[in-house]
Amino acid sequence: MKTFAGLSLDRPRLMGIVNATPDSFSDGGEAFAFEDAVRRGLEMMEDGADIIDVGGESTRPGAVSVAVEEEIRRTVPVIERLVKAGALVSIDTRHALVMQAALDAGAAIVNDVSALTGPGSLDVVAKTQASVVLMHMQGTPDTMQDNPTYQDASTQVLNALRGRVEMCLRAGIAKHRIAVDPGIGFGKTVENNLQILQRLKIYKDLDLPVLLGVSRKSFIGAIAFEPDAQKRLPGSIAAALWAVEQGAHMLRVHDVTQTVQALNIWSAIKTFED
Repeated sequence: MKTFAGLSLDRPRLMGIVNATPDSFSDGGEAFAFEDAVRRGLEMMEDGADIIDVGGESTRPGAVSVAVEEEIRRTVPVIERLVKAGALVSIDTRHALVMQAALDAGAAIVNDVSALTGPGSLDVVAKTQASVVLMHMQGTPDTMQDNPTYQDASTQVLNALRGRVEMCLRAGIAKHRIAVDPGIGFGKTVENNLQILQRLKIYKDLDLPVLLGVSRKSFIGAIAFEPDAQKRLPGSIAAALWAVEQGAHMLRVHDVTQTVQALNIWSAIKTFED
């Protein structure tokens, strides 16, 4: 049975999203203040999240970068409080200095949208015992949706992640510390996202845990004609259940309570013996 960051993956695990930012695409500003971010994380723990993912820089399409010092200021105090409360915390960042500060504060996982391609990032993770999520992104947050282009998105994304995994292994990061994320919505069209989701089973070739983030994503809005990200829960749950049926091990979500209920029903039906 696979494990990741000390969690058994015998059932789908949930990563709850805490955006300590004023400008995230679906909940911008709601958890920006320190106490709001901590409260959000604690509530998610109580509701059943297995990991709390704390981020201090929005990576929505078109987002501008944040100074590293500001990102640290937004995230480290939140991480310290959540770790003290017993949370398993991941830091959502693409910057080595933020990774180091977060790990020093007690985070156990680095969740990097750039798959440790930033200066110094690979070294920071390699010299610690932290687990890492390597996500695929074509371009950068400010340019990724300008003109994403693939001949075969599902295969190309898989192969790109395979290359990053090999780089990590060569750097001394043990395989059991690595998970991958195909990066739904990060430099991909609606059609690209659907192809990747439809063919998620090809990730079995990597023999690694797969994290998937579909919660409130714009492709759901495009298909469902719903411009308001906070009204995309039904579509988010539909995509999440499809993903776990195809073998995804972890889901990164905004709506923990509702996703837990959906997974419980899915599991009960799947495992029922008449």
